[in-house]
Formats: sequence, structure tokens, C-alpha cells
Amino acid sequence: MSDNSQKKVIVGMSGGVDSSVSAYLLQQQGYQVEGLFMKNWEEDDNEEYCTAAEDLADAQAVCDKLGIHLHTINFAAEYWDNVFEYFLQEYKAGRTPNPDILCNKEIKFKAFLEFADEVLDADYIAMGHYVRRTFPSAEEIAAGEKPRMLRGLDGNKDQSYFLYTLSHEQVGRSLFPVGDIEKPEVRRIAEEQGLITAKKKDSTGICFIGERKFTDFLSRYLPAQPGKIETPEGQEIGEHMGLMYHTLGQRKGLHIGGQKGGGGNEDPWYVAEKDLKRNVLIAVQGADHPLLKSEGLLASQLHWVDRNPIREPMSCTVKTRYRQTDIPCTIIPVDDENIKVIFDEPQVAVTPGQSAVFYKDDVCLGGGIIEKRIKA
Repeated sequence: MSDNSQKKVIVGMSGGVDSSVSAYLLQQQGYQVEGLFMKNWEEDDNEEYCTAAEDLADAQAVCDKLGIHLHTINFAAEYWDNVFEYFLQEYKAGRTPNPDILCNKEIKFKAFLEFADEVLDADYIAMGHYVRRTFPSAEEIAAGEKPRMLRGLDGNKDQSYFLYTLSHEQVGRSLFPVGDIEKPEVRRIAEEQGLITAKKKDSTGICFIGERKFTDFLSRYLPAQPGKIETPEGQEIGEHMGLMYHTLGQRKGLHIGGQKGGGGNEDPWYVAEKDLKRNVLIAVQGADHPLLKSEGLLASQLHWVDRNPIREPMSCTVKTRYRQTDIPCTIIPVDDENIKVIFDEPQVAVTPGQSAVFYKDDVCLGGGIIEKRIKA
């Protein structure tokens, strides 16, 4: 067993309970622990919902309590260039991106890792994500075995969906101390150790939007283009404020609840399509409507955590959104950059721009961006 006391770990301190307990657990395991607080978004001075200052104060209080040094770094420029501009481009194109996945890829496990390496001389970085990893022995490495990423032990908190873009090298350089623990135990440890973050609410929403209304935030950067809401038959049933505010399968926020369909149908309405050319939202009634269902999807921008591109059809499971129950499927390679995925049973709300992430049991294989759905 290697001597952890000779290894320096830089922990991404967010001011939340998960990173706080991660730092404590690594200390207990004997590592040399230092913290690094990232600021990834520049707020206006009058933005009351900004929590960055509060988060930094909480991170500093935890580091003071644990007796570890806290570094700070501003990655706002990198975030804007590599995450936020892509986010806006995708919304302009009528797609629904997941900026948290891109933030992990470009900021937390790239810019952060590079800074920890080059400036802080780190052996490892650590984050408060709920994932686990395997680390092969010297013999297994010699046989070509690579570090693998597994789902977090707490199924309700597992965050492997957001980390599928990590390479096996990044997985091998990263520690995830809370990945083997359930969330209530994490809070119990924080309380036991007197950490200020023990009862702090989990952050929700996209980091740069915070608790604001999404529509208000997006309208600052992309002009809204109101248009019609129609049935598949072309009947006008309402108006939308902008296609970018809606996602496939969405029920709430259409404001057409009083509309009856053919034959007096009173089932709720759902977003089925976005017609970008005409700026029209297509809505259908009933969660089981055929237009909501997909028998599969096409994905690109592929990334496989511990393997080369898939060359042969492969059975596994997939998630097309976070917290979704695994869907049994077959991956059919088209070429190194594209795959077709066929579900064992048709699925609803398969959304272009989101990520499809693949699993074999607890192992996260990797994933890609959904380009289009294959209609049932």
C-alpha cells in the first residue's frame, strides 16, 4: 500500500457539504490536502441571487476548521469561451444542451486539473461527486486494464451521467471520497465534525443561473421570438414566447390547458416537435401520444471512458437524461464518430442536445450528444 502522506490532493471546494466532507475524509486517509475554490461566472454587482461570495466564505470556514490551505482561481473566461458560448449556440439551434456536463469536461477536470498540476504540484485532484472508480493493479495495467468509472453507491445521488466525458487518465488522477457513501451519512459526518456546511441546501439548477427564472436569464442573451403552437394537423391552439424556452416532452408552461382536442379530448398537452423553419411549436395530447415516442436515437461527439470506439453492436443500458431509469438498448456503430441506438422498448422525451450515457451494470462506459431521435 502506498504511503498517502507523500501524496498531495487538491480538493475542489465549492462551499457545499459534499466537497467539505471529501476534504475531511482525505485528511483522515493521510493525504496532504489543500483546497481550491473556483469562480466560474462573473455576476453583475447588483445581482442579489449571486451566492459566490457566500460559497467562498463557507469553503474558507471549512478549510479553517480542517486546518488546510484554500487557494482561489477565476476560470470565468474559460467558462465563457468553452461552456457558455456553446450553451447559447445550442439554444439558438433549437436544442437543449446540458452545460453541467461541459463544465465538468472543460473546467473541473481540465482547467482545474491543469492548474492543480502546473501551479500546485498535485498528485491527485478530488471532487465531491457521487461516483466511484476502480484502479487496476500494476499487473492489470500491464495487461492493458484502465481505470474505470462506476456509479455512486447512493443511487439517488449518482452523478456519473455528468462525468461520462472524462478519460481514463482523468479518472485515474481523480479521487471521489463520497462516492462510496450515501448522502445522509455525508451530512452526518459534516455535523459530527462541526462543518458549517452540514445543513446547507444542495445547489440546484445551472451554476451560472442559480435560483433565477430560466426564461428571464436566457432572454438577456438571446432575443425571444414568439410564435404559434399548433397541433400536428396544423390547428393553432396557442402562442409560445420562444422555441428555446421549451423542450421535447414538456408539459408545464404551455398555457393551453383549457384547449380541448378532437372529440372533446381533455388530456394534457405535451411538446412533440419544434419546427425551426416556421418557428412553430407542435403539441400533442396525452403522455402516450405516438409522436412523443422514439424507438432510438442517433448520437455523435462520442466519448468512451476506458475504451476505443465501439466497432461491433453491443447490448447495454442508456440514460437519455439525469435520474432516468436505465433503458435496455443496443448500440450500433455507424463510424468512429456516430452511433445508432435502438431501445428495447419505445421511449418518450428523447431530446436532441442532451447526452445519452451508456452503462454495463455499474460501469459508466461513456456517451455522446443526441443528434436526432428515431421516431417510433
